[in-house]
Amino acid sequence: MRKWTILLFNSLITMGIYAQEPMKNRETVTFGSGCFWCTEAIFERLEGVESAISGYSGGNVKNPAYSEVVTGRTGHAEVVQVVFNPEVISFSELLEVFWQTHDPTTLNRQGADVGTQYRSVIFYHTEKQKELAEHYKDKLNSSGAFRDPVVTEITPFEDFYTAENYHQEYYDLNKSQPYCQYVITPKIEKLKAVFGDKLKRDISN
Repeated sequence: MRKWTILLFNSLITMGIYAQEPMKNRETVTFGSGCFWCTEAIFERLEGVESAISGYSGGNVKNPAYSEVVTGRTGHAEVVQVVFNPEVISFSELLEVFWQTHDPTTLNRQGADVGTQYRSVIFYHTEKQKELAEHYKDKLNSSGAFRDPVVTEITPFEDFYTAENYHQEYYDLNKSQPYCQYVITPKIEKLKAVFGDKLKRDISN
């Protein structure tokens, strides 16, 4: 899988898609890949990511509470809003990490977490992000990189509501909790094994 994504990444450069990404000071993208505790722990470890905030997007209720979102009735997804420096880490590289650190082929589900709030989704903030995400998704499906089709939703960003304080930095503050040990830590270990060259130097675990 890692070899395949490297080839795809190189193809993006060859096609001029990666090379044409605007080099602004900061960009923002909003990712949903299951429980936001996992997503936040992954992206905040990447060099070039300046903030990764857990919250809710894509729903039909303003200022939802976690207790409402987990019912699946508000339409929101658990997401992480990522602010990054594209001169350090590109959007293409973030996509590579995104698709390799969750299962994008299961509709409204990640492992034992089931419901639309756990859907695989990219809320893009620019047309360039949309173009890159759709191109990458098409390549994943046409190549057969996964046994089943990628069902990641790619939709324009509208609103983001920051989750309650106790959800922020959840993994780093609660590593001894069973969910963290059995679900998040294996993802972090995979992140270190596959993307070790992209991690912040001051993060050891």
